[in-house]
Amino acid sequence: MTTGFLAVDSGGSGLRAVVGAVGPGGGHGDGGHRSGHGPLARRVSRDPVRTGAEGIAPEHLMGQLLPMARALCAETGVTGLGTVVVGAAGLATLGDALRAELPGALARELGVRTVALAADAVTAYVGALGPRAGVVVAAGTGLIAVGTDLSRWRRADGWGHLLGDCGGGAWIGRAGLEAALRAHDGREGGSAPLLARAEERFGPAAGLPGQVYPRSDRPAVLASFAPEVAACAATDPVAAEILRAAARHLADSAAAVCPAGGEPLVAVTGGLRRLGDPLLAPLGEELAKRLPRARWTAAEGDPLDGSVRIATDLATGSLTLPGDDRMLWVTTVPDG
Repeated sequence: MTTGFLAVDSGGSGLRAVVGAVGPGGGHGDGGHRSGHGPLARRVSRDPVRTGAEGIAPEHLMGQLLPMARALCAETGVTGLGTVVVGAAGLATLGDALRAELPGALARELGVRTVALAADAVTAYVGALGPRAGVVVAAGTGLIAVGTDLSRWRRADGWGHLLGDCGGGAWIGRAGLEAALRAHDGREGGSAPLLARAEERFGPAAGLPGQVYPRSDRPAVLASFAPEVAACAATDPVAAEILRAAARHLADSAAAVCPAGGEPLVAVTGGLRRLGDPLLAPLGEELAKRLPRARWTAAEGDPLDGSVRIATDLATGSLTLPGDDRMLWVTTVPDG
């Protein structure tokens, strides 16, 4: 009998799952472990797990996860799953139903005994830095910073595009569209290049509110304009200042959660990195000013790699990360 683990990354773009095995001598390397151990096969669903009045919906998650897990076990020859780790977007504020229902459901359906539920910011952290003290800024459509000194977790921002996510993709896109509308009106602070790009993408400026406000995917629509801001930054001072302001916000969030002692590591993950030097150059300057002790490093992996790392460390009894009911919650389901 081969006992394995299931590692999951659940986010706004869908669900990714890995089944793997851990054996003697397994170490961390490609995909989290050396050849012969760790991830064996993976599946992807493009259907994001639903969120309703009760938070993240356990039945929708299980409805997708069970067939994926069974197919992966059949493919890999893993005959039992001892450990499951689910990294989920929104877990910190919307995860009560998952914590209440998922461990029992996984035990009944798959015989799982150890279950960990992690905020996606935590799996992003572990994927990027592993079990080391530091800060990870997860910057995509939204933005959240997570830090740990390995005794507790701290988070900053991640409050959504209406109340926060300052410096994230939706924030940059919204600021760029505001500058476009200022130019349309003849107000100070406007940008003619951004107005031209906004009209090319969305149509006449007067119709822009109708293109944005009614959309259920409004954050993604706003974030889709962030690359246009970056494309204008080299020649447009308004666009360049938007990205400089975004960099300050990212550095502010990193500084808020950075461990106090030593030389903590700082990594930036997420799709916002694709904006390139127009954002990353001022971000490097802002981080150097705000966190002179810290060392900026490239992320080693992504949130799914983080789920794999947590799963393998749990399976081998070597997990050193701090527990937290909202950020990294581990439970053992009794036999029977």
